[in-house]
Amino acid sequence: MPIRERTLYVLMLIVLCALVLAAVLIEGPDNLLGKLIILQTENARLISDFTTHGVGLSLLNVASVGFLGLTLVFFASINLSGPTLATIMTMMGFSFFGNTLYNSIPIILGVFLASKVAKVRFGSFSIIALFGTAIGPIVTYLSFEAGLVPYLGIPVGIGVGIGVGFILPAVASTLLSLHQGYSLYNLGFTCGFIGLFLASILAALGLLNPLVITWNEDPHPFFALLIPSLSLLFISTAFIIERPKKIIDGFLSVQKQSGRLPSDYYDGESAGGTLLNIGVLGLIYYFYSLGVGAPINGPVLGGLLTIMGFGGFGKTVKNTIPIVLGVFLTTLLLGNSPSAPSPILAALFSTTLAPIAGQFGFFVGLLAGAIHVIIVDVTALWHGGLDLYNNGFAGGLTASLLISIIHWLSANRVREEFR
Repeated sequence: MPIRERTLYVLMLIVLCALVLAAVLIEGPDNLLGKLIILQTENARLISDFTTHGVGLSLLNVASVGFLGLTLVFFASINLSGPTLATIMTMMGFSFFGNTLYNSIPIILGVFLASKVAKVRFGSFSIIALFGTAIGPIVTYLSFEAGLVPYLGIPVGIGVGIGVGFILPAVASTLLSLHQGYSLYNLGFTCGFIGLFLASILAALGLLNPLVITWNEDPHPFFALLIPSLSLLFISTAFIIERPKKIIDGFLSVQKQSGRLPSDYYDGESAGGTLLNIGVLGLIYYFYSLGVGAPINGPVLGGLLTIMGFGGFGKTVKNTIPIVLGVFLTTLLLGNSPSAPSPILAALFSTTLAPIAGQFGFFVGLLAGAIHVIIVDVTALWHGGLDLYNNGFAGGLTASLLISIIHWLSANRVREEFR
């Protein structure tokens, strides 16, 4: 195993073990495992803040899903680098508000079956499998919330989860062509598309319950320490594995990248510079969240961990700031509070559109953020909260619109020049 990859494995194992240890120390080991089992049956649709169930339980859930992702990457024989680090940290982030072992595993199994039918290595589909857990709430919903008796609901939920996972690779590859890699959360776009059909079917059958938002306004102080600690861990690791000059040069080189999919900074650029980018991104948007007065609760932590994860796979300080600024200014223009649930999550997760700013510049990035924050308010209703990556769905739509217009204008400009 290359030293770069070994470094990431050690780093992630330290993080996951620290989360388990913190869970036990803060809440005590008594009944913690039993509570984790009960959590698998709780509402997982947007927005379901698991931090309301206690610090230890939410941390243990995050660690368990993180271990699932790391184990799958290891046994699928694919490199732990920018893309796979992004998947694991995103899964961990969403385990604060929706992802559990129970609703993730059937999706992964479905993708595994698809790889067998397609006669390709599961490793080729592994990132789809991990990001595809965004549609996991359908498993929990049908199993425990749709009003079906347990002996019917559980097998139906698991079966539908496997079925959805099975079609994910086909749908994801098709939808990628719409936004052409300018939205980093392509599986969020995919899961929102599938969720739209699932929600429509459930509504037709009278099985779709209204969305209920759980938002922790007073999270435990421990959560406020999590992102700064992780960011400093990534930054200090960078300075352990490489010389300062190489790290800074690598960091500056990363800032020059557009971020368009696929952009593996960890393998393609300096490892230390990439780790520094991850840590700096975490700190910038942590302080942004504090600055607008948002609580550091489960969904906000999910957004921050996702930004950090994609710091090795598409996001940079340079290409995220225009997007977030566009969201922030539009939020103020519309008379909304930047710390309210939808605007703060839109600001953090809108960074899926970072490649647009990276490729087309600051002002196009502002426009992308402005459009995104407007459309994301309605997309969750379309899929009934079944797609945890709702901003990925909205981001895919926004990117598809903008890229279509940009390419059309470019094509017409070329025709004019040749006349």
